[in-house]
Amino acid sequence: MACMTRPFVKMNGAGNDFVVVNALEQPFAPGEDQIRALGDRETGEGFDQLIAIEPSATADAFMRVWNADGSMVETCGNALRCVGWLLMQANGADRVVIDTAGGPTTATRAGDHRVTVDMGKPRLDWTQVPLAEEMDTRGIELQVGPIDAPILYTPGAVSMGNPHVVFFTDRQDDGFVTGSGSLVEHHPLFPQGVNVGFANVLDRDHIRLRVWERGAGLTKACGTGACAALVATARRGLTDRKATVVVDGGEMVIDWDAQTDHVLMTGPVEIERTGMLAI
Repeated sequence: MACMTRPFVKMNGAGNDFVVVNALEQPFAPGEDQIRALGDRETGEGFDQLIAIEPSATADAFMRVWNADGSMVETCGNALRCVGWLLMQANGADRVVIDTAGGPTTATRAGDHRVTVDMGKPRLDWTQVPLAEEMDTRGIELQVGPIDAPILYTPGAVSMGNPHVVFFTDRQDDGFVTGSGSLVEHHPLFPQGVNVGFANVLDRDHIRLRVWERGAGLTKACGTGACAALVATARRGLTDRKATVVVDGGEMVIDWDAQTDHVLMTGPVEIERTGMLAI
């Protein structure tokens, strides 16, 4: 079988890294096995997510997202910043609309290599997350550990175009996040799987966050996870509606606007390198 090559840009948003392929004129549709091979950090290009920028009839572009395990997901907040920056650089605009499987979003310039993405309204009803049964998403009935002395319990649940559960805890070491996150990711309460956040509230406007990402594992940053963490902590009265969220790869400012109910995420964009993908 002939090997095809496609140019790519390797980017990251606060450490969450992507291989981005321009598919505006030539379709890009790799299979799951190919994606896993490309995503392998030892033998492939290595990434948290693979991104294709595709044509859209209703927006500046459509962003398709695959996790490193080959699964397709609805959206990715950090990738939206990166794709938004690429599109704005290409067309000289200060604002672009990007459609995703999780719905359309708007990206605007926020400084040099900084972009603000309007992530829209958080989806807070149990059917929207989605959960398998009716619960108050401010604090759902889920715990990790012994029944009489759980280590983690009553997390918040939010959809930011993809499903998130957020535990409020200062336990954030690698082993704990990996062990608990991998356990909760496929819990039957979440029919589509779930991204698992571990949020340590440091102050009313400061959250330290680590995320076990559905289909990608422990990541340096998760944009939708940062948004979900702010919404979950604000709903519990633990933080204000605007806070700096510190992740392994950097910082993002998340603002849950009280007037529009939209969540605005501002953070960095970095280009690491360019290259050719062998498909």
